[in-house]
Amino acid sequence: MTESLESIFTIEAAPLKFGAGAVAELGWELKRLGVSRVLLVADPALHEFGLIDRVIRIIQRSDIGVTRFEGIAVEPTLDSLELAAEVALSAEVDGFVALGGGSTIDTAKVANLIKRHGGAIMDYVNAPIGGGRKPPGPLFPLVAVPTTSGSGSEATTVAILDIPELKLKTGISHRHIRPSLALVDPELARSTPAGVTASAGLDVVCHAIESYISKPFDARPRPATPDDRPPYQGSNPVADIWSLRAIEFGGRFLARAVADGDDLEARGTMMLGATMAGIGFGTAGVHIPHACAYPIAGLKHDFHAEGYSHAFVPHGYSVIVTSPAAFRFTYDSAPEKHIRAAELLTGRSVSDPGPDSLPQALTGLMRQVGAPSGIAALGYGEADIPALVEGALKQQRLLVGAPKPVGPADLERILRESMANW
Repeated sequence: MTESLESIFTIEAAPLKFGAGAVAELGWELKRLGVSRVLLVADPALHEFGLIDRVIRIIQRSDIGVTRFEGIAVEPTLDSLELAAEVALSAEVDGFVALGGGSTIDTAKVANLIKRHGGAIMDYVNAPIGGGRKPPGPLFPLVAVPTTSGSGSEATTVAILDIPELKLKTGISHRHIRPSLALVDPELARSTPAGVTASAGLDVVCHAIESYISKPFDARPRPATPDDRPPYQGSNPVADIWSLRAIEFGGRFLARAVADGDDLEARGTMMLGATMAGIGFGTAGVHIPHACAYPIAGLKHDFHAEGYSHAFVPHGYSVIVTSPAAFRFTYDSAPEKHIRAAELLTGRSVSDPGPDSLPQALTGLMRQVGAPSGIAALGYGEADIPALVEGALKQQRLLVGAPKPVGPADLERILRESMANW
C-alpha cells in the first residue's frame, strides 16, 4: 500500500509588535492579555544598561505586580531550567515576560510550561531523549522582549536545553509554548556586544536557509491525526516568504550590525529578520546544520567566543560552521533554491551557479563578521568525528526535515569538510 502524503500545512505565529520605543507599551499589552502579576525572566547582564529596572517600572505603571528571576544560563541546562521552574511554581503569577536573548526566552517558555501544567521538564523533552509529552492545553500569557537578533525564539514553538551529563543538546517543541506576543524594540539591541551580534545573526541566516530548503510539506507522510502533525512541517509557500526576507536582511545588514552597535537600522532590521526567520523555521523546520550543532555545542565547552563571559560554543557558531558543507550536500535536491539563497546573501546574481555557490556566499559572510573557520577552531579534531556523528543522529526530529536522506556516512563527510571552511 502506498503511503499517503501530506496535503496540508499550518501557519501559526506569535503576534508581533515592532519598532523603536515599543518596549514602553509592554504594560499595556500585559493588561490587554489579562495579566495581574508577571514573572519577569531577565538576563542579569542587562543591569549594566539599566534595562531591567526600566522594564519593571513600565510594567508597574500599569498596576501589574512583578516577581523577577535572573538565574539565566547562556545555553540553558536542565539544571538552570529546573531552577526557573521551581521559582515559577512558588510565585503567585499569571503571566510571564522574557527580557533577553534566546536563552532567556527559552527559560521563560519552560518555566511557563511547568507552572501551567506541572510534571518534570524531561517529561516534555523530545523523544527519545525525553518523554515527548504534549502540553495538554494553552499556557499563561508570555510576552517575549528580545534584546538580541538571532534565535527567533520570540516567534517559535521550541525551547532548547543542554544536558551536560549526556553531552548533547535537545529541546521541547509544541505549539502551546510559543509566546503570546513578540515585542521587538530595535533600541534594545544597542546593549549586545559585537561578537554576540555576529553569532546570533549567523543563526538568523542559517535558520532561514535551512527552512527555505527543507523537505517540502507535501513530500512528508500524512499524519494519522491533526494532533500528530509536527510543528516543523516542511517548506511551504508562506514560510518561504518569511525565510527569503530574513536571508536578504542577513546579507544586507549583519556585517553593519556587527561593526556598529549604534547603527539602529542594521541592528533593528536584524532583530526583525530574526523574528521573520523564527516564523519561517517555526513552521518549516531546520535540519542538518542544527542537528550537527547540538553535539558540537554539547560535547566540549572550551571555546571562548568574543563577547561572551565564559567558555562554550555559542549556538550561532555551532550551526554556521557546518552549513557550507551541509548545503553543498543538499544542493542537488533543489539547485534553484540554493542559488536564490546565495543571491540574496551576496546581493548579486550568481554568474556560474553550482554546488559551491551558497557555501561561498556563507563563508564570505562568516569571514566578514569574524566567525570561526570551522569545527577545528571550536576545539574538535578528526578523532571527535564519530562522537559528533552519533550526536547528530540522535536529532532525527530535525534530520527528517532535510531535503534529501542523510545517513551516518553523509554526516561524517559533512563534518570532515567542516573542520575548516577556509
